[in-house]
Amino acid sequence: MGKETEIKLRASAEVLAALRTHPLLTARLVDDWQTTTLYNQYYDTAARDLANAKVALRLRRDGDAIIQTLKSRGQSVAGLSERNEWDWYLKQQTLDFSLLGDSCWPAALAELDKSTLQPVFTTDFQRTRALLRWEREGEEVEIEAALDLGEVSAADAREAISELELEVRKGPAVALLELALELCRDQVLMPCDISKAERGYRLFDAGSYALRLDNPGWQADTSVDGVIEGLITQLLGRVQRLAEQYRFARQWKLFRELTGNLAALRACFGVFDLALPRSAAQPFIVPFDQLLAVFHPLVLAGWADDSEGEAARQQASDVFDQQVADPGWGALFVELGLWLLDKRWQANRPPRGDRVAALTLQRWLLAAVAKEIQELRVPHNNDPDHHVSEWMDQLPRLGRLQLLLGNFRSFLEVPEPDRLFGELNKLQALLEQYLQVAEEQRELLLAALRKQGQRVRKLNAWRELNQ
Repeated sequence: MGKETEIKLRASAEVLAALRTHPLLTARLVDDWQTTTLYNQYYDTAARDLANAKVALRLRRDGDAIIQTLKSRGQSVAGLSERNEWDWYLKQQTLDFSLLGDSCWPAALAELDKSTLQPVFTTDFQRTRALLRWEREGEEVEIEAALDLGEVSAADAREAISELELEVRKGPAVALLELALELCRDQVLMPCDISKAERGYRLFDAGSYALRLDNPGWQADTSVDGVIEGLITQLLGRVQRLAEQYRFARQWKLFRELTGNLAALRACFGVFDLALPRSAAQPFIVPFDQLLAVFHPLVLAGWADDSEGEAARQQASDVFDQQVADPGWGALFVELGLWLLDKRWQANRPPRGDRVAALTLQRWLLAAVAKEIQELRVPHNNDPDHHVSEWMDQLPRLGRLQLLLGNFRSFLEVPEPDRLFGELNKLQALLEQYLQVAEEQRELLLAALRKQGQRVRKLNAWRELNQ
């Protein structure tokens, strides 16, 4: 068994051609680029038992070599994935079930009749690869770069393959992300958190592509540092998967969810006090604000069931394409993945920040939510209409509260935290509508905002947090 550590970056055929002569890669080439054609047949049962067990089984023909491979689905951050892989060289193009023993075969499939495995899809592509080698901090690094062009085929459905794949052969995983980031700075490369096998399954059923990653498994005694790492890792992975699925399916709800998760990532850089210093967050604040300034108005306008709403939903597709066609998209998310892997928020952190970072989730959460609640400007019946601008200024704070309560309210020791979360979400939704409604409807909306402010202030949780 080997462990595969790689990153996939979606790219156009033109970008792949340009990468063959990219100065950064040329300077590190061990030998010339070599091109081969790989033919891959994937197998599963009619009920997709292997996919459900998060493994993929294939036969690959690479020249004269026939290789049987079993892969497990691994952890992924910004497209950087780690998974277990078992390879066996065969003499004929037929699965050898005897190789699929207890050492590699999932326990969940122990009772599966392997004779029911059948061909389900193919991934055939031309691979142009080269070995890269350099020295990083006194350690030798070897990475295989592969430029893949071809297609996934399942019955009558097809999807193109056009991507750069970088895989660690020797050295730390961080070197792989550093290389990917440098390439992203001047090439249009989209971190692509989907394997070729997942693409094949998705051709059968677009819903088979899981959008949610496993929950980090928060505990009351999880440290704030653990929360920072787990929460941003989870949100980053979800953003990448939503972006990939929206690119594929163009469903409006996916664009809304993508925007919501981008907003949650942005909110992460404002809730952890000195445990995540502003200096550490600086590279990401402006890019996320710029993305949200483009995406969020379309989400708000797209709720309308009229011609303007339809126009916003259609425009979202074009705007998304414009963003991912900019090198800044890939650079932003690969850099955030590198930031996580290196735990860069911990570097040069002040002593008070270290103390906050060592607090338990439950203890920190109460103070973090109380701070936001106490500074929240909630609409009041006595407020004149022109105070609506002050209420609108509270949207970033409501976003931070949504992040905290949406993920951790089960650990918040106040009465009815679910109700607090729900009523604050209603307040946020009303405020977001203000700029979208017609002038003649704003009086009604102002009345609704005052009424919602009154509901919030009556909550026992609100009163307790304001003590």
